[in-house]
Amino acid sequence: NVKLGGLGPDYEAVKEKREKLKLQKEYSRQIKEYNKKNITFFQRLPTKPQVTSSVSRRKALEYAKKIPRPKTFITRQSDKEVKEAGVLPQTSDGTSLPKIPSLETLRSRHEKEKEVVAAFKALHIL
Repeated sequence: NVKLGGLGPDYEAVKEKREKLKLQKEYSRQIKEYNKKNITFFQRLPTKPQVTSSVSRRKALEYAKKIPRPKTFITRQSDKEVKEAGVLPQTSDGTSLPKIPSLETLRSRHEKEKEVVAAFKALHIL
């Protein structure tokens, strides 16, 4: 009996593959059930006791209390500066406005900056 290939599907090979897949699924299901019943959950590593971490924190806090704090320098306006400033204009809510620089100081600053820009242009930097 010689079986020659044909154009139609090979039903016998398909049945064999289907049976093989069915047996694999059944086996995997049985293993899964067995593992659920018999395997105990692994024990987690013991966590570090909180006492040691709180002790180290307490030591750090004590050390921080013993460190001398840097002194802050509070700049106070001298009596002369207060007299020179005179009475500053105030807004409706009572806060004082900053002193406006005089027009002459602004002009001199502008002239100096003009000279600096001209020097840069002469050196072809800009």
